[in-house]
Amino acid sequence: MACSNCGTATISFAVPDDYQTDAPSEASVVTFCPHCLNLEPASERAAAASSDPEFARISDSFPTQPERAIPLALAIGLCSSLATNRTAIELLLREVERVGTDPLLVLDRLIADQSIDPAIDLERRRHQLEQLLY
Repeated sequence: MACSNCGTATISFAVPDDYQTDAPSEASVVTFCPHCLNLEPASERAAAASSDPEFARISDSFPTQPERAIPLALAIGLCSSLATNRTAIELLLREVERVGTDPLLVLDRLIADQSIDPAIDLERRRHQLEQLLY
């Protein structure tokens, strides 16, 4: 599928039941754009076509293990409305930390990655997330 924001081929993945309420429209399948980091609901067919999401397409610094990548992708996708999604974002980022990845370090590296052009002001959000977490 192509990203509705920038047209880049997206990465689709099934949302684990634990994160279902954190997905856009509580979708069971979402797409994540490796270029603009846009997160959108997808069809069930999209997840069936990609049972092993290629998170490495996002950046060398983005985690590739689903237990780390999925909550991080969901949290980044929710950052477009930090006020509305504050609790969900905090819980998702704490989960990313719990499984062994520093989400703020990943965000720093994504900000520095010239191949990524986030749809949101990731640098400003990163500062706000740091205040939220610490």
